Amino acid sequence: MGDRARAFAVRLDDRWRVHIAYRSSNRTMDAIAFARWLSTIRPDVVYVFDMALAGVAAGAWHSRRRRSRLIVDTGDSITALSRSSGMRGPGGIAATRLLESFSLRAADHVVVRGSFHRDLLDSQGVESTVIPDGVDLHMFSPVDGRAARQRLGVGDDLTIGIVGSCVWSPALEMAYGWDLVELLALLRDLPVRGILVGDGSGVTHLRARAGALGVEDRILFAGRRPLTELPALLAACDICLSTQTNDVPGNVRTTGKLPLYLACGRYILASNVGEAARVLPPEMLVPYEGTIDRRYPARLAERVRALASDRARLALGHSGIQIARDHFDYDVLARRLEAVLAGEVTSAFEGERYEVIAS
Repeated sequence: MGDRARAFAVRLDDRWRVHIAYRSSNRTMDAIAFARWLSTIRPDVVYVFDMALAGVAAGAWHSRRRRSRLIVDTGDSITALSRSSGMRGPGGIAATRLLESFSLRAADHVVVRGSFHRDLLDSQGVESTVIPDGVDLHMFSPVDGRAARQRLGVGDDLTIGIVGSCVWSPALEMAYGWDLVELLALLRDLPVRGILVGDGSGVTHLRARAGALGVEDRILFAGRRPLTELPALLAACDICLSTQTNDVPGNVRTTGKLPLYLACGRYILASNVGEAARVLPPEMLVPYEGTIDRRYPARLAERVRALASDRARLALGHSGIQIARDHFDYDVLARRLEAVLAGEVTSAFEGERYEVIAS
């Protein structure tokens, strides 16, 4: 979210005065700190990235106290996500439902990152604008991956990469990247390697699963890397995975990594869900059923085998560069955001200078 906020801020800076604040881990203290800061800055628009308590509460308080507007930007249907992830009990789900309901009521406008989410909110009588997860095309573009492949020690093997936070769900017994580990086990007879970029509580579990399946030597856990290192790492990947569950939490998403894969010209294998289903060519979409689809790795394996036998087909990944330009370029998305900002403040602040605060 920090990357998203900064990407918008730099593109709006010549016309809007933009300030960015970050929360820590203490929700109560952050809400108080945000409220005090807003009282000092006195913005015309408060723009909250992600539907989190501290930002929403402080933004709602300020917008009602002073003639200002509150915009909430969310990439998840948070109640559905907390329920499906199994990471919160009944009390936590109830609290999340209250936060989501309050956020939607308090916001003067809602920004979502997927078309399905807009349609879902529309059915509830909530107006929203789709501004998906984006990519900075000045930073992300195709580069020569030979040096990165040599550094990673993958040689000429077919490489399958994945980028994202890897958080373990005890209830689902699953973490982001589970499909990559299972896929490698199904492709033991082929020279295929996996690269997982990211960290989190699920990495230990994925390492253990890779060991149990006997593929621990075929997957590289690269850990969390700075954004600036990702283009080279992605260049070392022949195929990138973008897997979302076929339920409400999965369908509302774009996911931040999909635009990065596209901008770098990678061949993508994505579950036929959410924004990926809307923008990717059919060859890159793989059916996924429900929240936990244990048969999904087998479907992936079938696609990877076909690509391994005819690597020329990987060139289709270059079509993603234009998709990134058309749908996810921050230069384009910033203009869409500015239209939202201007529309919210024009009637109340016509002829005045606007200030926007992102939190």
